[in-house]
Amino acid sequence: MARNRPHGDGARRGAVRKRSQTYNPATGRWVKRGPDGRFMDGKSDGKPFKGVRKER
Repeated sequence: MARNRPHGDGARRGAVRKRSQTYNPATGRWVKRGPDGRFMDGKSDGKPFKGVRKER
């Protein structure tokens, strides 16, 4: 289970469940996929999401 303690340090213990991320080379962004398989959002800075597993 993911935990966010201590609060405010920007760290996470464990992974976000039922979510994954993949890199979109057309836009150059990491895109997050939700539990239903649909895309949720993308990151604008080009770095991957923290604590979300990567698809192969």
